[in-house]
Amino acid sequence: MPGVSSAPTPWRWIPTLYFGQGIPYVVVMTLSVVLYKNLGVSNTDIALYTSWLYLPWVIKPLWSPLVDLLGRKRGWIVGLQFTLGAALALVALTLPLAGFWQASLAVFWLMAFASATHDIAADGFYMLALPQRTQAAFVGVRSTFYRLAMIAGQGGLVMLAGWLQQRHGGTPAAVVDSWRLVFWLLAGGFVVAAAWHAWALPRPAADVAAPRQAALAREALAVFAAFFRRPDIGRILAFLLLYRFAEAQALKLVTPFLLDARAAGGLALGTQAVGLAYGTVGVAALTLGGLLGGWVISRGGLKRLLWPLMLCMHLPNGLFVAMAVWQPQDLWLVSTALAAEQFGYGFGFTAYMVFMLMVAEGSRPGGGGENPHKTAHYAICTGFMALGMMLPGMAAGWLQSQLGYTGFFVWVCVATLPSFIAAALLHIDPAYGRRDDTAA
Repeated sequence: MPGVSSAPTPWRWIPTLYFGQGIPYVVVMTLSVVLYKNLGVSNTDIALYTSWLYLPWVIKPLWSPLVDLLGRKRGWIVGLQFTLGAALALVALTLPLAGFWQASLAVFWLMAFASATHDIAADGFYMLALPQRTQAAFVGVRSTFYRLAMIAGQGGLVMLAGWLQQRHGGTPAAVVDSWRLVFWLLAGGFVVAAAWHAWALPRPAADVAAPRQAALAREALAVFAAFFRRPDIGRILAFLLLYRFAEAQALKLVTPFLLDARAAGGLALGTQAVGLAYGTVGVAALTLGGLLGGWVISRGGLKRLLWPLMLCMHLPNGLFVAMAVWQPQDLWLVSTALAAEQFGYGFGFTAYMVFMLMVAEGSRPGGGGENPHKTAHYAICTGFMALGMMLPGMAAGWLQSQLGYTGFFVWVCVATLPSFIAAALLHIDPAYGRRDDTAA
């Protein structure tokens, strides 16, 4: 068939595109926490201000139409990757400054907005550049390389920073220089990625700016209104905001807990050890848990398995209480506990992801037809997902400073209760999520 062979194979660009999508998110949400802890910023400030960095992902549905209206998605991807490279270089430049905290935080804000916009462009381009059958075939590839980016960022880069600090004596100057080198490497990597994608990305005919219509704003408002007119919208929003109420608080303090001195209630692990235990072993277990959770739901359906999955997600939080009480020093024991907690988190989080798909598709007991706005409604769900992480995390550092690590992790266990209350109020189609759902 003429013209088929001219299209580049998806293997040429999908792995690098989604690896590049994952790295800036990990840098903004996870690497920044380790960086600031190494540089002596308080837990209260780390939790409060890095939680605000979720905001671009909360509100990205509001400006996503601009990506359709202004230029080609291919151009957005390449331009934003150059922007991310420049932002990463700016972080490296700010770290030696006396006001590094405020300056670097401002750059992380820029990076967060660029990353959220890159997500919109990349996901839209993926749908334009591939036929539906190929899209389905490469969903697993997308997910795998995004997870590999998490391991590389949360594990490999943290381990590299820790190794460089040890090599140069662990002085405050060595800490700054090690992180500067990490961010310079990241900046160079994104410049290379942008150049690669400028050559490797296909040029689908459908990738054109959408016509600017006066009615577009009204149509966008109608899409939002349709989402909020659902009769069960209160229950849906409660579940979206509360399902990770406990985990949102724990997530901001896990890295400080692992790094803090034993006298402060922490485990006194080195930065390199944290990269191995939490960023590599933990993320690998998180990925395995997510894969297993998806398979389990496909066998039994969301309604039947929601509560077992929630228990598997929340019960391992007790491991943090145990570690805070006994403060184990064996790295493999800590790694095992983190792997168990992350596996449970990944396993239980699949229920949340499938629930968002159900909401976006408009599925509910008794049917109701397919939702013509399911893509936009899924984006709205992801915004509430990010909001559910942002708001609880903001106060987590202050709570820990008042309660200590043991009291804080006990509170995290108590804070799982609102998610169970929200789940008890849901109305879920008993058939949704099962592999035979379409035949039912």
